[in-house]
Amino acid sequence: MNRIEIVVMRPYAALDAFAETWRKAEAGEQITPQLVFGSLRELFSAITEKRLELVCYVAAHEGLNIQQLAQGLRRDYQNVFTDVKELVEIGLLERSKQGQLTAPFDEIVIRAEIRDAA
Repeated sequence: MNRIEIVVMRPYAALDAFAETWRKAEAGEQITPQLVFGSLRELFSAITEKRLELVCYVAAHEGLNIQQLAQGLRRDYQNVFTDVKELVEIGLLERSKQGQLTAPFDEIVIRAEIRDAA
């Protein structure tokens, strides 16, 4: 199963996570892709409920273009266009040269630290 972890962590924790990922890569270990945000506000700004719904819809109906996606979701074309652009930018969607959309992950795991580790 191809999955991505979306993580909220403080900058010092992000540096530690980066170092650990680097170590794993050098050792040839498998690495789960991560999308890291510095706060819940940043996460919820980038990945809204509507955008997450859009990703799930694309995963179930791959190959649609933005017009077809907007029609399927019964949403305004311009809003879907904006959401797709942002989701492609952060890597949660992919868009072919022909404009067809795919979801590169089968699973999205969202994790947020709420307390500093002791």
